Amino acid sequence: VQLQASGGGLVQPGGSLRLSCALSGDTFTNYGMAWFRQAAGKEREFVAANRWSGRSTYYADSVKGRFTLSSDIAKNTAYLQMDSLQPEDTADYYCAARLDAGVFETSDGRYDYWGQGTQVTVSS
Repeated sequence: VQLQASGGGLVQPGGSLRLSCALSGDTFTNYGMAWFRQAAGKEREFVAANRWSGRSTYYADSVKGRFTLSSDIAKNTAYLQMDSLQPEDTADYYCAARLDAGVFETSDGRYDYWGQGTQVTVSS
């Protein structure tokens, strides 16, 4: 299984970005997908996760109401739509996948596959 992340960039506060994570090498619907982020000098933290082929999602409190995790099964791709971005959202963002056990998993140690990081910078 390989994950290919894309979509990062520089955006002004209040702006939006959409990150993509394409899964290859296995059946997309077998996997729960998640996004984590790591800011400079900080530990990696959970952002969002899904289960049940993306039909159910869970978010960190810091992004709830601003970020949306969705899936396009036909494209084997998960998306993280990020709205109302703030400087504190600046980080490298990583997508991750694990065999979908029907539970939300917020620990990065539970994920088997990782995409490369994509940098998000929120600055005026």
